[in-house]
Amino acid sequence: MRRVVICFALLASLAAARSHAAATIPDVVTSHAIAMHGSAKYPADFRNFDYVNPDALKGGKLWLALQGTFDSLNPFIIKGAPASGATLIYDTLMKKAEDEPYTLYPLLAEQLRYPKDRSWVEFTLNPQARWHDGRQVTVEDVIFSMNVLRTKGRPFFRYYFRDVAKMEKTGPQTVKFSFRKSKNRELPLIIAGDLVILPKHYWAKHDFTKFSLKPPLGSGPYRISKVSPGRRIEYVRVKNYWARDLPANVGYGNFDLIRYEYFFDSSVMREALKAGQFDYRAENTASAWARAYDIKAKREGQLIQKKFPNGQPSGMQAFVYNMRRPVFKDWRVRRALVYAFDFDWTNRNLFFGQYKRTRSFFDNSELAARKGKPASEVLMILQNLKKRFPNDVPDRLFSMPYTLPVYKDSNIRPGLHEAFRLLKQAGWVVRDFKLVHAKTGAPLRFELLLRSPAFERIVLPLKRNLRRLGVDMRVRLVDFSQFVNRVRKFDFDVVVLGWGQSLSPGNEQRGFWSSSAAERPGSQNWAGLRNRAVDSLVEQLIAAPDRKSLVLRTRALDRFLLSLHFVIPNWHIPYNRVVFWNKFGYPDKPTISGVNVMNWWVDPEKAAKLRGRISSLK
Repeated sequence: MRRVVICFALLASLAAARSHAAATIPDVVTSHAIAMHGSAKYPADFRNFDYVNPDALKGGKLWLALQGTFDSLNPFIIKGAPASGATLIYDTLMKKAEDEPYTLYPLLAEQLRYPKDRSWVEFTLNPQARWHDGRQVTVEDVIFSMNVLRTKGRPFFRYYFRDVAKMEKTGPQTVKFSFRKSKNRELPLIIAGDLVILPKHYWAKHDFTKFSLKPPLGSGPYRISKVSPGRRIEYVRVKNYWARDLPANVGYGNFDLIRYEYFFDSSVMREALKAGQFDYRAENTASAWARAYDIKAKREGQLIQKKFPNGQPSGMQAFVYNMRRPVFKDWRVRRALVYAFDFDWTNRNLFFGQYKRTRSFFDNSELAARKGKPASEVLMILQNLKKRFPNDVPDRLFSMPYTLPVYKDSNIRPGLHEAFRLLKQAGWVVRDFKLVHAKTGAPLRFELLLRSPAFERIVLPLKRNLRRLGVDMRVRLVDFSQFVNRVRKFDFDVVVLGWGQSLSPGNEQRGFWSSSAAERPGSQNWAGLRNRAVDSLVEQLIAAPDRKSLVLRTRALDRFLLSLHFVIPNWHIPYNRVVFWNKFGYPDKPTISGVNVMNWWVDPEKAAKLRGRISSLK
């Protein structure tokens, strides 16, 4: 009898243990898609994205042009200047939809599983996935890709994927990633959409750390066909591409051949476009958009200028201070120099009134900080930071809403007076008609690094206004390779750069603003920002459990970053400006990301009409 009682007691104990374990195991989601917040728009049986043309014709050629040069076909390492389009030959596990803030759908992976706390994710690979040499894409390839990128790739990858604690093969076609921080809801999406899968068997015979012009092996919709170092690279469509009929790929990759032609000068590039030497250009110069394309071809409708609206945050292009430099340690100096940039004059006289002044790191979106003092919910986030990091959160964050000077009729004097006031507070005085530091006698002098001659006409008025303050700004124009290397090493005083943003900011913010990224060569923390409160706020943003909290935390981050005054904001437009020859068809449905030429196709009727007429239409 005693044995029976003991047996029942053991069974009861085991049942209780199982019940407790079941209660502690999070609910697991099995799905074809994953959204950052909310649900995926497209069901499991969807046929194609709404914004593509599923009947787009395959064939024809797309000639593109770029300014600069290249000497590498490996875009994943810090060495060399990689060729544009180099990622066309690769696939990721899943593909991002362009009409949702952040949702991914099947590509190499046909399915995924994850718990509701997103502490891990498991992918099931599509058994049809193939490399261009015909070999199957395997779980081992996925694990190899993560390992090689973190250990031998650009420092960005080591940092971006740092919270992956464990990878394991859980079945013939399944691979599981476990994460160190369960509050990081974005990690499964990062693995799904940003981890480029590389062939383990190919790289076993090649050195991943060396930049090379030998075309590597991929699994994507294109393969590299011809390379002319520094001048030209061509990609040919893979006719038997394994994923050509997947719903996420329908309407994509329609050109048989894509060529990138490199030019050293943007004006020469525009003339080459007008001469019919290439097909398509995203125009980024306002004066050229307004005046450079007034030719017969445009008047007769053969050369098209078109604006494509987008719903993306503008991000922040700016004159970025390198706060590692002693001259920019004091926020009052950084703020003072803002008053020397007369955007209104620049926009009116140089940009033909096309631009809006950028006033936020997330401008043109709901993520941008609101004007005036912070709203109650944002204020609470910032006040909690002040309690935790009293020395890292400036009082001006609560008392001085961020503003930019507006000069009517180019009367810049009031702004320069304010600049003088701030410089005086920071210890700068005028001696012998020069602005010097009161203690050291050192002049206020710095170098602005440029890579484009087109920017010289913009910065020369800024230089003139700074001279009125007694500030000596020297402009240095360098070639593309030197510019890239100097930026990677943070070897600059001030530089024109920008941080692009999405509607779902997350882990990439660490690379932009975190203290650990400040001294990591190749990171995008160009300003050298080191602030514990910003670090904490970035982590809060990444851990946002829903869309509302993400928006509020992003607004708080935006307001905090603006209060540190490490940029002179530039400008933006809420649309893409594109010039192209009238040989294409393209979807008429706008997307969040704006124009994507990879959704376009060659229209045979338009191409036939255009053929032979280009030279007579200049």
